Amino acid sequence: MSLWRARLGPAAANTVTSAARGRLRSAVLPAASVHISSQRPLQYGWLAYMLGERASKKFNEYSKIFTVDGNLASGKGKLAQQIADKLGMKYFPEADIHYQDKNAGDGTLLDERFNGFCNLERFYNDPKCPDGHSYRLQAWLFGNRVLQYSDALEHLLTTGQGVVMERSAYSDFVFLDAMFKQGYIHKRCIDHYKEIKEISICEFLPPHLVIYVDVPVPDVQKRLQEKGKPYEKKASALYLQSIEDAYKKTFLPEMSETSEILQYTASEAEDVEKVIEDIEYLKFDKGPWLLQDDVSFHHLRLFVQDKDGVLDPVAIPRFIPEITIGGTEYDKIYYEFRSLRGRNYRKGYNAEAGDKWIWLK
Repeated sequence: MSLWRARLGPAAANTVTSAARGRLRSAVLPAASVHISSQRPLQYGWLAYMLGERASKKFNEYSKIFTVDGNLASGKGKLAQQIADKLGMKYFPEADIHYQDKNAGDGTLLDERFNGFCNLERFYNDPKCPDGHSYRLQAWLFGNRVLQYSDALEHLLTTGQGVVMERSAYSDFVFLDAMFKQGYIHKRCIDHYKEIKEISICEFLPPHLVIYVDVPVPDVQKRLQEKGKPYEKKASALYLQSIEDAYKKTFLPEMSETSEILQYTASEAEDVEKVIEDIEYLKFDKGPWLLQDDVSFHHLRLFVQDKDGVLDPVAIPRFIPEITIGGTEYDKIYYEFRSLRGRNYRKGYNAEAGDKWIWLK
């Protein structure tokens, strides 16, 4: 069973069916962080469209999605933030395993058993852990990044404000590729990942621009030793080189077919004014965004605001030992999650969390 169903389940905690207890589903998906309550009176829909709500009316020159990619400690986050500030766009930091926790409720970070049974420290300490932790981590991160990309699209279509993302679901496979080459995961994990990737992000529109910050592996290691977290310092040169190879040999060539590409060295990326100047010279004259109109934007907006629907393709029923838990374990996690403060009912309906006027809702 999938853990995100425990977090997006019925309003009351006692509504799990006996049939649900008997099934096996993958345990890799994050819970939707927004729009999870059925009581959301101002949610965009057909009526708003019929009354004249149009995405294109809000668009301006920078109503676009940019992603900034690169190896670990390449400075991509800093550059993404600077570009967003300079161009009046919204910055989306890289989604981690706690993306849902940070964007739901009071922002309290939950235990790893509610977040895919994984954590980065364990990965770097033992990347070849025999219990399949490495793929469990990557699959959970991919689900979070798929959800984050849907949030970015929804923000763009709703407000017209462009988005600059530090990495996205589109480049997530470079880490999986590096894991496989280093023997951290099995071939079955690669096959499963390719399947869910093909049926999930294909529903989205790709970023308008991909910016790649190219930092040599020796420099990456030096930066990690100086400023990285203790466990990040254990990243091997071979693993980091595999990430770089996947970016240059696979990701960038593939994305160049639909998106604009800008590539910089570490020193070049520090000159944000030059980067902005390069962006202004781009024509943005390729990719599926050119084929869209208000009707297609309307359907895309309906899709990305439905977080259950966004995550459904990532929950294909495949038995993958690394990411599958049984019904009994699912029940245990489900009731533990519902026993947390403010989690027994939908958001806004938990008296113990301070929610008021419940009887009027």
